[in-house]
Amino acid sequence: MAKVLPLEEIPVFGRYNLPNKDTDLAAGAIFLIDKPLEWSSFDVVKFLRKRIRVKKTGHAGTLDPLATGLLILCCGKATKSISMIQDLPKTYVAEITFGKSTTTYDSEGEVDEEATSKHITQELILSKLEAEFKGTVNQVPPMYSALKYGGKKLYELARKGQTVERAPRQVTFHEFDILGFRPPILTLVVKCSKGTYIRSLARDLGEALDSKAYLSKLERTSIGHYLVEDALTPHEMGDRLKEIWLD
Repeated sequence: MAKVLPLEEIPVFGRYNLPNKDTDLAAGAIFLIDKPLEWSSFDVVKFLRKRIRVKKTGHAGTLDPLATGLLILCCGKATKSISMIQDLPKTYVAEITFGKSTTTYDSEGEVDEEATSKHITQELILSKLEAEFKGTVNQVPPMYSALKYGGKKLYELARKGQTVERAPRQVTFHEFDILGFRPPILTLVVKCSKGTYIRSLARDLGEALDSKAYLSKLERTSIGHYLVEDALTPHEMGDRLKEIWLD
């Protein structure tokens, strides 16, 4: 059985540190990528895999195509350590729009309900977050997710117009920080555990405030001690690697 490498022993490559021609990437490495809008997580994996020439490459936590920010890729023997990265807490900057909800809980879906949001204030939002969401809570995953039901991914069923009962899962919200509220748009920093759906938080917060809401923008800014400011976009990483290989 292959040894699981401790995270502190795996070289990390990003904006301020890059491999050289002699680096054995198959021995294990972590790449910090700033995922662009409309790229799927697999798009990033496929793009980087071609450039580092290590077939065994995977990501440590999906970001939806409409989300941006930190995506961690592991290659070679470091893929055995992916679950340890997935277990780390995450930080997001979320833009939540009140007054409407959508079928996907984000801006990709169609508007399915509308409600007034004129009564919502920043003070009311913060008090509701602290009273009903902070700490460990039960969260129902969205239908438009990659979770499986009866061997099929939920989003495959949702696209056929099917809705099934989803068991709530325990997630933990460690901290909330409101960066700004310009009605009907809230900008919120969320520090949370693995397995948390920020789309579901947006939807649930709208309901808790006697309104509706959806996630209109999302950026993941950190995973544990790994930061998005230390990451490169896929094209930036590709260009830097090309320079190294040709040097």
